[in-house]
Amino acid sequence: MMRWLYSLVLWVAQPLLRSKLRRRAVAEPGYGEAVEERFGNYTQARADTGSAAGPCIWVHAVSLGEARAASALVSQLRSAFPGMRLLLTHGTATGRAQGKALLQSGDVQVWQPWDTPRAVARFLQHFQPRVGLLVETEVWPNMVAACAKLGIPLCLVNARLSDKSLRQAQRLSWLSRPAYAGLRVVWAQTEEDAARLRALGATVQGVMGNFKFDVTPDATQLQTGAAWREKLGRPVVMFASSREGEERLLLDFLKQKRPLAPVDTAQAAIENVANPVQWLIVPRHPQRFDEVARLCIEAGFSVSRRSQWTDGPQHADIWIGDTLGEMALYFGLSHVALLGGSFAPLGGQNLIEAAACGCPVVMGPHTFNFAQAAELAQAAGAAFEVADMAQAVARARRLVASPSELAQAAHAALALSQAHRGAAERTARAVKTLLLG
Repeated sequence: MMRWLYSLVLWVAQPLLRSKLRRRAVAEPGYGEAVEERFGNYTQARADTGSAAGPCIWVHAVSLGEARAASALVSQLRSAFPGMRLLLTHGTATGRAQGKALLQSGDVQVWQPWDTPRAVARFLQHFQPRVGLLVETEVWPNMVAACAKLGIPLCLVNARLSDKSLRQAQRLSWLSRPAYAGLRVVWAQTEEDAARLRALGATVQGVMGNFKFDVTPDATQLQTGAAWREKLGRPVVMFASSREGEERLLLDFLKQKRPLAPVDTAQAAIENVANPVQWLIVPRHPQRFDEVARLCIEAGFSVSRRSQWTDGPQHADIWIGDTLGEMALYFGLSHVALLGGSFAPLGGQNLIEAAACGCPVVMGPHTFNFAQAAELAQAAGAAFEVADMAQAVARARRLVASPSELAQAAHAALALSQAHRGAAERTARAVKTLLLG
């Protein structure tokens, strides 16, 4: 049993965590909120689990993407367990901000406890959840062990595990195998995920699909974005959820291809990058909004930031999507999206939300974090894989220059989204069977 060594390291690292949170709070104030919760100190009453209430169900959604996915599961859980009390935890400020929208009267939202035995014990003793549902990837050894000791079913739902993550976990198998084996049950997104999770000792009881197909985009945001796009009268291409280093790839390419003289032929207009296309960049991480705006300006482009708009977009070479919770608006505003995280070896970001909004995607070669979704989207004609940024820009431009091809891809995106719904409902039913038999 080597978990004591892991616990010692985390206990010693607590001052470093506090220091890190203070630094991050400078750029993202959310990290300075309720810091003591991370160490097992709570001011909230625990979720009401009296005889008149439903069970306290703990859902852990570490970051923004998981919180968005969790919305579909929480909705289905409320149907399966009338009167349930939600205990919602997160690890990032963006996840916590997104998760607020899921709360109802009687629910509780706190930070995920730092995985020391003391913090974990205080968390479980204070809130006494009936079941714990970890969304996608978060498995903490001390939390798993404590839940098993107390008889709290701890489940990994919407579970995914890439080849890279599997290799990393296997290098620390003395720690990872007991943690995955200690989970009560795992429900995976895909058969490939299930096989990798079983290789770590997890008890996989089913392949449910991906919750993200069940998330319904905000209709008002979609309509607003579409109205702005129609009023603009020219194609909009978005770089969605861009990551550090990727914006520079795009900006350098656009800068190189900016024309010195007007183009003469129709074909040249289609191929030329600076021919009227409105570019929109939406960074994945909010702490980089200012940085990305500065990069655009330094590259010689004028910038307009969404946070400064009132009645709609303002004229500029590049728009910056610097708000949270408005991805549906951005996808509604865009004809095509380049997929962030796929042009550097980062594994790609979620393209399912784009599909639900009817926005075709052009993606780079690095999509290992969402491999099945990327493959499904490409097979359906809703996404197009390219080798690099130059090919991505060219492919996006060909799409917006061909109304029929663009309409076909948008239709394929919507059809893909509809065809793969139901994972959240299936998971909620499985949780009900687990708890009630």
